[in-house]
Amino acid sequence: MALAVPVGSLILARLWMTFFTPIKRGKEKNALYECGVNPLADRQTRFHSQYYLFGLLFLLFDVETVFLLPFAVAFLKLSVGAFLVAMLFLLLLGEGLVWAWSKGLLNWRGTAKPNLTFYAE
Repeated sequence: MALAVPVGSLILARLWMTFFTPIKRGKEKNALYECGVNPLADRQTRFHSQYYLFGLLFLLFDVETVFLLPFAVAFLKLSVGAFLVAMLFLLLLGEGLVWAWSKGLLNWRGTAKPNLTFYAE
């Protein structure tokens, strides 16, 4: 079943495409398409990896702030233990921000590269 379901789905999709979706070949159909505008270059441009790291940090902190919403809603009704858990969560969030700042991940001026070390096996 583990192989039959995905392979069967792929075969069914291929049959559906063959019989119900005619292939339209042509210069305009095979052209690159970027949001309704003709592309400016022949190849894709590469972005610096720091953009991706910054995006991941944004998502991380954005999701973590969503976890703070229940604490904010029930702040006046929190017990001491729940308050300490919320403060520990904020401490860890601040520690992550300080770590990212110390590694240079939030530095956008100049050509300084992030101070990250990757260890290979």
